[in-house]
Amino acid sequence: MLFALICNDKPGHLQVRLDTRPEHVAFLEALNAEGKLKFAGPFLGEEGKPTGSLVVLDVADTAAAKALADQDPYARAGLFEKVEIRAWNWVFNNPANA
Repeated sequence: MLFALICNDKPGHLQVRLDTRPEHVAFLEALNAEGKLKFAGPFLGEEGKPTGSLVVLDVADTAAAKALADQDPYARAGLFEKVEIRAWNWVFNNPANA
């Protein structure tokens, strides 16, 4: 089942994001290799700088999504003000349906 992690950065924490990015990317690469990551990327503010993240995971349930969200180096570094986890259905342009 797909779950969207909608992550909002704490204001003024851009440097935390930049400093933690290599570990975050390695974490996502590992999830991708395991087939758990569908796609991910940052939300951008008006100045084009990251203000949060969207990560879509393919895992069994909300508990599994939360466990992975908690392991994200960004979360461990205290970057996020809020993380919302929502079940999601990929209807349009899903490559699995092509």
